[in-house]
Amino acid sequence: MAINTHSPIGIFDSGIGGLTIASEVIRKLPNEEVIYFGDTAHMPYGDKSPALVRYYGTKIVEFLIGKGCKIIVIACNTISSVIYDDVVEIFGNRVQFVNVVDPLVHGLARLEQLNKVGIIGTKGTIKTGIYERKLKELRPDVDVRSLATPLLAPMIEAGFFNNQISKAVIETYLKEECFNDIEAMVLACTHYPLIKKDIEEFYAGKVAVYDSTDFVSEVVRDALNVKGLLSTKRIGGPNKFFASDITESFDKTAKNFFGDDVHLEYANIWDL
Repeated sequence: MAINTHSPIGIFDSGIGGLTIASEVIRKLPNEEVIYFGDTAHMPYGDKSPALVRYYGTKIVEFLIGKGCKIIVIACNTISSVIYDDVVEIFGNRVQFVNVVDPLVHGLARLEQLNKVGIIGTKGTIKTGIYERKLKELRPDVDVRSLATPLLAPMIEAGFFNNQISKAVIETYLKEECFNDIEAMVLACTHYPLIKKDIEEFYAGKVAVYDSTDFVSEVVRDALNVKGLLSTKRIGGPNKFFASDITESFDKTAKNFFGDDVHLEYANIWDL
């Protein structure tokens, strides 16, 4: 299948978190068609082994390539941490890739006033140390404090966000001593923008809060522009949303972002 300017952008995640990325890409690149895949049957990925994350992620990449995607956004920090280099090596001659780690790290590194930064994410992401390592490479002067927050992604997937339950869990994590005196908090999970408002309220404007949605869409636009694949006119069909298990929370969150005209499609890609 030949790739051209009107080929779709593929975006995938372990569940609903990547919808935060998809929403920003659709908003900032309105001429582009998006195909989204959420692996709701296997989420969360944060406590999965690297081998299993690699298997699931590779199968999803193959699915999106089969849909003719011209660029694929790995809209999950855990997957980005584990398989990005692998899929670039295996499939990089067929399609471009963007992860959610590098755009956020490079965006943070440009903030000259940044001295002490906190990072929260899944066990899988924090265990790799990828954010701290990459940020230190660009800004060795920055003091980085990382904490795994394993309850947050499942809580969000279950629909518990922007309520008293979510606020209590969030505050428990953010009150950890390691985050005393930080100037910025990094949300190293694409689920977490759904609770960004609660986190900002906790800090009452005293700590800047950043996540991948602040930077990824610009990186996607620039990557497509360099290759001459940026669409200047919308001629594709409606955006498509696939899931390995159609769940109530996925349906609800998708409609919160994109309205009632979102139609979810079930896709069992594991036996392909």
